[in-house]
Amino acid sequence: MKKNLRICSLEHAKEEGAGKIADWAARRGHALQVVRLDLGEPLPGVQAFDVLVMMGGAMNVYQYRDYAWLRRERELVAQAIESGKPVLGVCLGGQMIADVLGARVVQNAEREIGWFPVRQTAAHELFAGFPPEYVAFSWHGDTFDIPLGAVRVAESEACANQAFVYGDRVVGLQYHVEVTAEAVRSFLGSEECVLPEGRFVQGVSTLWTSTPDLAATDRGLEVLLDGLASRVV
Repeated sequence: MKKNLRICSLEHAKEEGAGKIADWAARRGHALQVVRLDLGEPLPGVQAFDVLVMMGGAMNVYQYRDYAWLRRERELVAQAIESGKPVLGVCLGGQMIADVLGARVVQNAEREIGWFPVRQTAAHELFAGFPPEYVAFSWHGDTFDIPLGAVRVAESEACANQAFVYGDRVVGLQYHVEVTAEAVRSFLGSEECVLPEGRFVQGVSTLWTSTPDLAATDRGLEVLLDGLASRVV
């Protein structure tokens, strides 16, 4: 694996940072550039980074009228994929990858908010560090279809398409594998947060005070990130 890689994290809200992805970059000695699109920060050129990461956000991929920067972000994601850069999208970021690759982004049948089991649906080298079933945090109402030519690698009871791999270096995740307990509380804002009702919406008190054992999930994330980093040419 090359050292001193340039990781670019495109972020859309202060609550939805790179989290454990940033921790991994620091441990590996990689430089992490954070670009806050919601604050009007300019996008880098595709040659300015080795690995591109896109995080989550409350907006939808098709809200171009409300968030003009979505079109520019989409163009950069397309350029990164076409250039052969490793690309990882989380939640909104995963939906953007799917959209760029021609798949639909639509309302999921259920809202999914909380810590839920995720099951692997296909073997893939990048996901070899995850066990057959592991726990991940979700907070979404939309979902993506699997792009043509991609491999669906994970599902949950509430959401059939939780992750896919396109080629050998592009990964879209619907769930948040990067979050910490502090990040979940940041998502909520306060213990008085009001969440929508639903079969797959956990209670605020549970989310505020309880975090499952994430050791296996964290190991899987590290293998995934190391695998993407190893594909930098």
